[in-house]
Amino acid sequence: MTFRRRARLNPGQIRDLRGGGGLIVGGGLGGVLLVALFVLLGGNPGDLPAGVLDGSQVGTGQETDLEQECRTGEDANERRDCRIVGYVNSVQAYWEDAVDGYRLATTTFFTGAVSTGCGQASSQVGPFYCPPDQGVYIDLGFYDDLEARFGAEGGPLAEAYVIAHEYGHHVQNLLGQLSPGGGQGAESQAVRTELQADCFAGVWAFHAVETGYLEPLTDAQVGQALDAAAAVGDDRIQEQTQGQVTPETWTHGSSEQRQEWFRVGLADGDPGDCDTSDADL
Repeated sequence: MTFRRRARLNPGQIRDLRGGGGLIVGGGLGGVLLVALFVLLGGNPGDLPAGVLDGSQVGTGQETDLEQECRTGEDANERRDCRIVGYVNSVQAYWEDAVDGYRLATTTFFTGAVSTGCGQASSQVGPFYCPPDQGVYIDLGFYDDLEARFGAEGGPLAEAYVIAHEYGHHVQNLLGQLSPGGGQGAESQAVRTELQADCFAGVWAFHAVETGYLEPLTDAQVGQALDAAAAVGDDRIQEQTQGQVTPETWTHGSSEQRQEWFRVGLADGDPGDCDTSDADL
């Protein structure tokens, strides 16, 4: 996914808390391997088991160079953090036009751990949306994990898919469609919520060029997003981490489901197509 070189980025939609040491929380990680299973791409860090954050550092919000370094689409084509700035700008530009009363949500870059309206969260939870403060949070190192740990192909539209999914939760929240909990299982409300966010990500991808930030998508780039969606399917993660698939514990949906609902949104770019509440999953 290539940015238009002269597109003007707005780093003001980003809060950068990366680096610079910070507050030590607790005293030892305790062998947590993949907390991402719990809230990967859309959970609530406030529901994490006690002790998950032990030994993590909370970023202190050091001076950032985003305002100076991330000014144009050309910068976005050269730097990952600038690229994410551009995706945030594009996603919000679309939803501002599509949703009456849309409220801008800040994306926070952090490393290690971060304090949020949902509680404190470690980078191990993966990217997430926090409804109480209406913010998106991401440790950009997640993209390296997506490839190395989850086996995704990576690429620009894979990165954009992650951001667009989290903003899908913001849209759900604004529309009153985001409920706490949701249970577990292949037909659970939790899964339906996540699949709708995947669909909303596809809707944005359909309209991405119209926002003025991006060049037209290629088939290869769409393949990157679909590959990323598959990589974070419950069945794929369970197979990798526990050696077996247990659909009764799913909270995000299978690889096939996540790809399918991204495609639904991408097909016509109509948010109305993303009603997963009573859909046959």
